[in-house]
Amino acid sequence: MIFFRKKEKTGDKDSGKPIKLLFSSDLHASYVVYRKFLNAGKMYSVDVLVIGGDLAGKSLKPIVDLGNNKYEIDGVTYDEQGVNKMKKDMENLGIYYVVMSKEELEDAKANPKKQDEYFKLAITRTLREWIGIAEEKYKGLDVPIFVNLGNDDPEYMFDVLKEGERFKVGEKEIFDLHGHEFFSYGYVNPTPWHTFREKTEEEIYKELKQITDKLTNPHSAIYNIHAPPYMTNLDNAPLLDDNLRPIVKGGEIQLTHVGSTSIRKIIEETSPLIGLHGHVHESRGFDRIGGSLVLNPGSEYNSGILHSYLVIIKPDEVQAYQFISG
Repeated sequence: MIFFRKKEKTGDKDSGKPIKLLFSSDLHASYVVYRKFLNAGKMYSVDVLVIGGDLAGKSLKPIVDLGNNKYEIDGVTYDEQGVNKMKKDMENLGIYYVVMSKEELEDAKANPKKQDEYFKLAITRTLREWIGIAEEKYKGLDVPIFVNLGNDDPEYMFDVLKEGERFKVGEKEIFDLHGHEFFSYGYVNPTPWHTFREKTEEEIYKELKQITDKLTNPHSAIYNIHAPPYMTNLDNAPLLDDNLRPIVKGGEIQLTHVGSTSIRKIIEETSPLIGLHGHVHESRGFDRIGGSLVLNPGSEYNSGILHSYLVIIKPDEVQAYQFISG
C-alpha cells in the first residue's frame, strides 16, 4: 500500500481513517534519541514518523591513534575497549568523532577546510547508519519517515538522506498523506549564530506563499516547518547580550520570542490543520493560531532524552495529541 504520493489522491479507502503520527525534531546526531524515536513509533503502531529538522551534530571529537591499540582523547589514553565505549557515549550524546594520527590532527587544527571535510565524513557516516537502522527496525512495514533539514544542517545531507527508500525527503514538495496535503520547510529567520539555512522574513514568506498557493485544501494540511511561529508558546528562548550570553535578572534567565513572523503570518492566512515545529529546544509546548494547532516537542538530545508528540489526525480535525518523553 502506498500512501505518500506527491499531489495524488490516496483514494476512498483512506477517507475517514485517522492517521497516527509521531513527530520529533532537533535530534542533532544522538543515536540514543533516534533509536528511542523509532522504538516509540513501533510501540504506538504509528502510520508515519516525522523528523522536523536539525539532524546534524554540533561538535566533532578527534581520537588520536597512538598505535599498539592505544588511543588518546583530550589528553587521556584509552585501550581499544575503552575507546569503543567512548565512541558509544559520544554517539549517544550527538558528538561526532574521527580517528586520526597526530600528524593529521595538527594539520586539521591549522586547516578549517580539513575540519569541514572531517565533519562531512562524520555526518555522512551517521546518516547512512541511521538509514540502515530504520530499514532494519521497520522491515516489512509500510511506515514512511518524513525528514527535513533544519538550519544547522548542510545542504549535502539531502543527497545522503535520499539514498534510503524509508526516508521521504522533499523540501517544499507537497505529499499526499492519507488525504492530507503535507509539506516540509526548514529555513529559519536570522539567528545570532549565522547557521547554514537562514533567510530573511521576506524570503521565508515568499517561499511559503508559493507552496501554500499550490494546496488544494489548506485547512486539512499538515505543515512541517522547522522554525516556530512568532509570539507563541513555541518560541521562547533566552535573551542574549552582545556576547551571546543569557541575560539574568533577579536570578532568572530573561526570555524573549525568537520565532518567525512570516511563519505566523502564513498560518494565520491559510489556517492549516496542524503545524509541526522545532528549532527552539527550550520551548516545548503547544498553542493555537486561530483554528490551527501548533506543536514544538523541544529537545534534550544532549541528555539522551527523546521529546516527541503523538498525534491522531482525522480528516477534518486533530482528534488527540500527547507529549511523549523518555
